[in-house]
Amino acid sequence: MTFGRVLFPALGLVLLPLPLVAQGLPALTLSQGAEGTTYSLPLQIVLLMSALTVLPSLVLGMTAFTRIIIVLSILRQALGTQQTPPNQVLIALALFLTAFVMQPTLTTIYTEAVSPYLENRLPADEALRQGSKHLHAFLIQNTRKADLLMFSDLSHQGPFAGPEDVPYPVLLPAYLTSELKTAFQIGFLIYLPFLVIDMVVASVLMALGMMMLSPVLVSLPLKLLLFVMVDGWSLLVGSLAAGYGAG
Repeated sequence: MTFGRVLFPALGLVLLPLPLVAQGLPALTLSQGAEGTTYSLPLQIVLLMSALTVLPSLVLGMTAFTRIIIVLSILRQALGTQQTPPNQVLIALALFLTAFVMQPTLTTIYTEAVSPYLENRLPADEALRQGSKHLHAFLIQNTRKADLLMFSDLSHQGPFAGPEDVPYPVLLPAYLTSELKTAFQIGFLIYLPFLVIDMVVASVLMALGMMMLSPVLVSLPLKLLLFVMVDGWSLLVGSLAAGYGAG
């Protein structure tokens, strides 16, 4: 009971609208000045904790992480290596490659939005507007036009004057749908040569009468040999990064 009495008021505090919180609690204050809106330290902490709760969704849905992790997962399945590389390695590789792909966009956001805001040269609302503008440009550049048209029709919005006028509620689902489609297209191209190896090995074993020998045991070293000989990791990672214009 004690835990519930502490937890529910805390959740209610986080979910309250910020102006109401600022007016109801003296420690959480907003002040308007010549330099723009100033947030008190407790209010900044509340904003930071709220942002951390949606950070995983932002990493998954507004970066290159979705396409990269799906392609790596399909590659592991095509190789037939079960849990090798393990999930932790695939996620780490996907995160590092995502950071590499997103570096130009994140650097621009930091230079033109975050740094001026921290130096009190830009108000919070203008910094948010500047940062979202550059992220919007990255998303719109990597979204298929057909997906944008579909979600704009579903939401009964548009036509838009230009790409920069597409709102985030339309752009985000269109971007994710486009990323999923691209990831599965890449995964098909990766899976195809390994599937051919499996079929050839199974046919040879059947022709030799080795019914009891699993084709996976024979095809696995052949697939690993092929992947290593063509320098598969470099080709795959380089192609994923080049698909976003990195490098």
